Amino acid sequence: MRAGDLNRRITIQRRGDAKGGWGGSPKPGADNWEEVGKAWASIKTLSGLGAIKADAEMSVVKASIRLRWRADLAAGMRVLHGGTVYDIKAVLPDTARREHVDLVCEVREG
Repeated sequence: MRAGDLNRRITIQRRGDAKGGWGGSPKPGADNWEEVGKAWASIKTLSGLGAIKADAEMSVVKASIRLRWRADLAAGMRVLHGGTVYDIKAVLPDTARREHVDLVCEVREG
């Protein structure tokens, strides 16, 4: 894997515990994310498609993110790059050579 291909600095996050004050129970409807780490990656947009859901127009963009090998990634996490949030739908590791991991992601706007 060439280092020049990894030209985007990303932040990887997983859903954390949204605790109430003083370590109480989770807040209802809280959306709390904690940082897993940062990495250099390449981001490629695969497709964009329009869909109508519940009488609201939405666009769904699919992307592939490739980064160096790491074993702590899972579907349900997310990647941040600039102001864009990528929801990780699948993790495809290069198990033969352990050089990289491809993340199948979606970006939703609408």
